[in-house]
Amino acid sequence: MDLTRYPRMQFAHTPTRIEPMANLTQLLGGPKLWIKRDDCTGLSTGGNKTRKLEFLIGDALNQNADTVVTVGATQSNHARQTAAACARSGLNCTILLEDRTHKTDLNHNYNGNVLLDLLHGAEVQRIPADKAVTEAVEECLTTLKSAGNNVYFIPGGGSNAVGALGYANCALELTCQSNDMDLHFDHLVHATGSAGTQAGLIAGLTAINNPLPVLGIGVRFPRETQEENVFLLAIKTAEHLKLAQSIRREDVIANCDYVGPGYGLPAQSTLEAVNLVARHEGILLDPVYSGKGMAGLIDLVRNGYFNANQNILFLHTGGSAALFGYLDEFTQNS
Repeated sequence: MDLTRYPRMQFAHTPTRIEPMANLTQLLGGPKLWIKRDDCTGLSTGGNKTRKLEFLIGDALNQNADTVVTVGATQSNHARQTAAACARSGLNCTILLEDRTHKTDLNHNYNGNVLLDLLHGAEVQRIPADKAVTEAVEECLTTLKSAGNNVYFIPGGGSNAVGALGYANCALELTCQSNDMDLHFDHLVHATGSAGTQAGLIAGLTAINNPLPVLGIGVRFPRETQEENVFLLAIKTAEHLKLAQSIRREDVIANCDYVGPGYGLPAQSTLEAVNLVARHEGILLDPVYSGKGMAGLIDLVRNGYFNANQNILFLHTGGSAALFGYLDEFTQNS
């Protein structure tokens, strides 16, 4: 798997550390829990999108783009990291924020990631809840192109075959770390939403013949939809990598029992997971992605899904900046 063939920027602080979660392991009574700190990738408080943006911004610059447009929910971690990557690269950035939660409080709409979008110099446009995202994107692209801009569009979450290269590369990275630590992991668990992280991991693990099972904890869609989205993107990523191996449908597994009331709306289990990890490990999760991913992991451990002697690796996708957009949820449940 030769990733030097693809244009790439160097944004991320990698390799990210793999650390034991000894306190959480003891609290839950096993198995042995570990965490890969992709919340520490370094670009505007870090997160998983930074790995994707290395290849996406590299591709944009290779196409002589001067402006990047992307889309995300109001408290989008992807939007924040895209704004930062554009600032670093000298690119104009327009972010279209979609109202998926119908929350009207000031913290959700102007604090957290939204504040950081603005600090990084992005132009922020709002998509009303009653307007189709595709329509808003097309209008924005048409306006910018008509003004003479060379526009590069990045889909939500940076989740296409180019962005997924970041997590194909991560698959190689964590495999090398596992070998160097002489530590076998039995499962890799992470939050899955726009599909790029899980698809990239599966493509990368397939490329290097690593049979590590990947379990995505869904944050938005039903299981059938999420698994199909991941599978199709994993196939496209493998094709982009020119892999001889085929992606196996049985390797794409998502558990979507922890979505709660909807995307961007934390369930009680999400709030519990954020609090447990903060208070026992000193690590901040977020209420949209990593919090729901950890809620799934905690519940599966409690229900005996894993063998007590196994090593389980949780991929922390970042997003703690979003906590500041959810003041009401955490103060009401403190």
